[in-house]
Amino acid sequence: MKAIIIAGGKGKRLGKITRNIPKPMIKIGGLPILEHQIRLLKRYGLKDIIILTGYLAEVIEKYFKNGQRFGVKITYIKSDPAIGNADRLKLAEKKLSGDFLVFYGDTMLDIDLKRLINFHKKKNSSCTLIIHPNDHPYDSDLVETNDNQEIVALHSKPHPSNKYCKNLVNAGIYIFSPDIFKYIKSKKGLELDLAKHILSKTIGRERIFGYNTPEYIKDMGTPKRFKQVTKDCLAGKIKRLNMKNKRRAIFLDRDGTINYDPGNLAKIKDFRLLPKIAEAIKLINSSEYLAISISNQPMVAKGLLNIEDVKEINKKMETLLGKKGTKLDGIYFCPHHPDKGYPGENPKYTIQCDCRKPQPGMIKKAQKDLNIDLTKSWTIGNSERDIIAGANAKVKTILVKKNQEKFEKCRIKPTKKANDLYSAVKLVIKN
Repeated sequence: MKAIIIAGGKGKRLGKITRNIPKPMIKIGGLPILEHQIRLLKRYGLKDIIILTGYLAEVIEKYFKNGQRFGVKITYIKSDPAIGNADRLKLAEKKLSGDFLVFYGDTMLDIDLKRLINFHKKKNSSCTLIIHPNDHPYDSDLVETNDNQEIVALHSKPHPSNKYCKNLVNAGIYIFSPDIFKYIKSKKGLELDLAKHILSKTIGRERIFGYNTPEYIKDMGTPKRFKQVTKDCLAGKIKRLNMKNKRRAIFLDRDGTINYDPGNLAKIKDFRLLPKIAEAIKLINSSEYLAISISNQPMVAKGLLNIEDVKEINKKMETLLGKKGTKLDGIYFCPHHPDKGYPGENPKYTIQCDCRKPQPGMIKKAQKDLNIDLTKSWTIGNSERDIIAGANAKVKTILVKKNQEKFEKCRIKPTKKANDLYSAVKLVIKN
């Protein structure tokens, strides 16, 4: 598989920093961003690289030459810095005969490319986008996927005020088949953008999938982001978050821990965050723990909700958290209930299962999906079944006050107790 790096823009948002140097040549941790990317590609055996240049192209070519010094083969295609990224990509069409990987040259990342490519092949995908939640979804273009991870819609900003969207953002890293080029048709006076003008045409026409990963992917196109990426690089955080490394996680109960629990929450209008929840999850986001919601939703089995209703409530949760600058890295729920006899019950879900807490199924599923080290992880909840589920998964546990009033009596002793989620998370980070 060939790799393409789009590295032709001017980087105007960085001001004086890019006056005499193209943005992809800015050094992070002593190396140009492009060199970090090329080293990553080589590490995973992708040694045939095309760099699409524009602004100050000679600086890039003089540094990397043909790539021999870096153990790769590099070819260049130079074009006007003012053209759109899709127009620039179109120029490489004749050099490509199979699927190819695309990066932007201003993105710092360290991801398991083998895992990404395997996903793309397993799905027999025409186009695979890397997607992930971020802490500012309200000003991002969002992606909607179905249960098979196929992308069914793209929601451009600004988002409709009467609609809640899942927090899944296009990270700007792609694997395309050459079929993508039939959608790139240049128009005079229009700078064609891959996400805005091209991907939207493929929905419903091509097999297009979203690869959701919590790995480190961040563009450094503003002074603030540049400063943060430099800090993360020097701290070793970027490499540590690669999916080949096990991650720590904090598993959070939903009803009564994240939001007010009116009892049998069935209406989206009744979903409200508890005090200091955004602050608590921000603490998790600023650490290297993953923030993962796991909740029993037996109302589905009882026939009072359907699966889509639960998803809509979870979208509201993600939207409210996003507006406060924070995010969840994963959301899991169990729709089952073992008891039968409810009016209107859904027999498909009235079963014994291994995911309904106190069983550890949701934790185990997240462990598999996200390569989690359970020995260094925690579960926080407000009921006995949360604590038992954590114990069954062999993670440490924190019990928070039931309905913010009193602690529930548990047959099994939690690792710690806390008044609320914020206090609980502080205990974990301190520990």
